[in-house]
Amino acid sequence: QLQLVESGGGLVQPGGSLRLSCRTSGFTFSRYDVSWYRQAPGKARELVAIISAPSGNTDYADAVKGRATISRDNDSNTVYLQMNSLKFEDTAVYYCNAQWLAITYWGQGTQVTVSS
Repeated sequence: QLQLVESGGGLVQPGGSLRLSCRTSGFTFSRYDVSWYRQAPGKARELVAIISAPSGNTDYADAVKGRATISRDNDSNTVYLQMNSLKFEDTAVYYCNAQWLAITYWGQGTQVTVSS
């Protein structure tokens, strides 16, 4: 069964940290580029970070560069996003994405709220 299930979101104070996880199943995870996107209220969905397959090369949006780390575990079919020094503007629903050629899968999203 095809699944991308995000977890790890929640309420965090500015300057805090979160680790998001996306556990996947139902497709050959190691073949896919996997990404984290986010969508804030009233804004378009934007790419946060991507990790390629099979190279493991990473890239980040300027807004999170230096504060975020994306990683993957091909044994557990899971992708992670470590976010540090969180800011109010990081508040959004965070989505996991997997892409290979023209095939794209999305998770259901996990809410991250940065508030004091």
